Amino acid sequence: MINIQLETYKQELTSELEQILYYWSTKTPDNINGGFVGEIDHNDQVVPGAPKGSVLNARILWAFSAAFNHDPKPQYLEMATRAYKYICAHIIDPDFGGVYWSVDYKGAPLDTKKQVYAIAFTIYAFSEFYMASGNEAAMEKAIEFFYLLVERAYDPANTGYFEAFTKEWSAIEDLRLSAKDENEKKTMNTHLHVLEGYTNLFRIWPDKALKEHIEILLNNFFDHFIDHQTHHLQLFFDEGWNSKSSLVSYGHDIEATWLLLEAAQVIGNEDLIAKVKAISIPIAEATITGLDTDGGLWYEYEPTDDQLIKEKHWWVQAEAMVGFYNVWQISSDSKYLDLSIKNWGFVKHKILDKANGEWFWGINQNNQVMPGEDKTGIWKCPYHNSRACIEIIKRIDHLSAL
Repeated sequence: MINIQLETYKQELTSELEQILYYWSTKTPDNINGGFVGEIDHNDQVVPGAPKGSVLNARILWAFSAAFNHDPKPQYLEMATRAYKYICAHIIDPDFGGVYWSVDYKGAPLDTKKQVYAIAFTIYAFSEFYMASGNEAAMEKAIEFFYLLVERAYDPANTGYFEAFTKEWSAIEDLRLSAKDENEKKTMNTHLHVLEGYTNLFRIWPDKALKEHIEILLNNFFDHFIDHQTHHLQLFFDEGWNSKSSLVSYGHDIEATWLLLEAAQVIGNEDLIAKVKAISIPIAEATITGLDTDGGLWYEYEPTDDQLIKEKHWWVQAEAMVGFYNVWQISSDSKYLDLSIKNWGFVKHKILDKANGEWFWGINQNNQVMPGEDKTGIWKCPYHNSRACIEIIKRIDHLSAL
C-alpha cells in the first residue's frame, strides 16, 4: 500500500516523463543531416550548424532505451534506434576505438579527443539499448569499450582512470571535461559515471573482471572521493590521489549516494552495500546545507572563500529528487521523502518550461530563469530528468507491490 502523497508523486512524474520524451521526440530529430540536432537555444530555437556531442547522443540513446524498458511504447524504441545508428555511423572511432567528443552538424569528426567520461556514457547507453532491443552488437560494443578503458585509461599503479587522451590514446595537455573544471588527471565526475556505465553493463554481462573493477571503483569513493570529515565529495585529484580542489558540488554529492548503492546492489556485495548505506545519510545531511528555503538545491560552494554559487541547475534538482528519496528508503526518516517531494515542487514551479516543454537550464539568485543557456546541447540532455522520473516511479511501484 502507498499513501496519497506517493501516489500523487508517481502520477505527476509519469506525466512529466511523457512530456520530456515528447519534447525530445518531436523537437530534436535532425531530419536533414541525420540523428539529432546539436543545440536548441534558450528561446527554443534550433541553432544551425551546432556540433553534436557524444555525451548528448549517448544520453538520448539511454533515455529512450530506458523509457522503452519502463513503458514499451514503439516510438521510444524507434528514437533509441535512431540514436544508436547515429552513434555507430558517426561518433565511434573506427580506427582507434572509443568515441569522439564531438562531430560537426553533418556528422564528420570535430573534436576527436578520447574523454573517458564520454566512453563511459556510451557503455551505459549501449547496455540499456541491448535490454530494450536485444541487439547483440550493442552489447558486444559495450564490452569492447570496457576492455578498452581498462587497457588504455586504467591506472594499474594507483587504481582509478585517467581523464582524457588524444584520438590515438596518447597523453593530452588539456584533460578537462569543460572550461569550469580543474585540469587534473583524475576526477570524481568521470569515476562516478564509469561506475554507472559498468554497473549497467554488469546487468547484461555479469563478468568476474567487470565485477572486480566495479568493486575497485566503489573503494575509490570510500578511499579518496568521499571526505569523511565534511561528507562532501572531493572532485579533482592528481595521479597519486592527492586532492587538488576544495569545491563542493551539491548535485554530485546527492547523486553519488544512490549510484554507489545501486552499483553495490547490482553486483551483490553485501559488505559494500552496508558501507554505502552507512555513509549515505551523512552525505545527505551535508547536501542539505545547500538547500534553499524553496526546496531548490544550489549548484556549488567554495569553502576557501565562503562563496556559494547561487544557481539552481536542472540536473542538480533531478538528482536531489532521487537522492533524497533513496536516503528515505535507507533510513525510514520521512524528512528525506519530504525533501524529495519539496524539490519536485520547486522543479514544477521554476524549472519546467510550461510553454515549450523540457526543463530550463536553471534559476539564478534573483529567482529568474538563467538567460542564454541551452534547452538542449552538449550537456543539456534528457538524462537526469527522465532518469529521475523513471527511478522514483519504479521505487513507488515497488512499495505498492509489498
